Amino acid sequence: MREDTNEVSANEMLLIFESNPVNEGLARVTAASFCTQLNPTLEEIADLKTAVSEAVTNCIIHGYEGRRGRIEMHLSYRERELYVDITDYGVGISDVEKAMEPMYTSKPDKDRSGMGFTFMEAFMDELSVESELDKGTVVHMKKIIGR
Repeated sequence: MREDTNEVSANEMLLIFESNPVNEGLARVTAASFCTQLNPTLEEIADLKTAVSEAVTNCIIHGYEGRRGRIEMHLSYRERELYVDITDYGVGISDVEKAMEPMYTSKPDKDRSGMGFTFMEAFMDELSVESELDKGTVVHMKKIIGR
């Protein structure tokens, strides 16, 4: 992006990776590294890493149900607002509202706690989810850095 004194401070990136569990760590570290441009606190970085971890893990376990697929993580910021969108092209969520309830899990046999969306909501300032059956899910998160 061209430096312009009239333009709002902004940047963005896209990371595309396979739904392999080892890539969850890659997503966490990438998000944390991108966020350092905003001079976050250690707590803000930890919050971001936890939310990204939960979103990516949901893609792997629920979106692709253990099969391989593509996950996209789009990161951007405008001034102090950091935006994170995590996308999978898996099975989708039939009832997003139900899936976002604390303690609800569609995979109790896999030792899932049902707290993924709850953690994302707790550690980020905004959370929304779009999903379509057999097309996938997008988790939109926003965090304001340096309140």
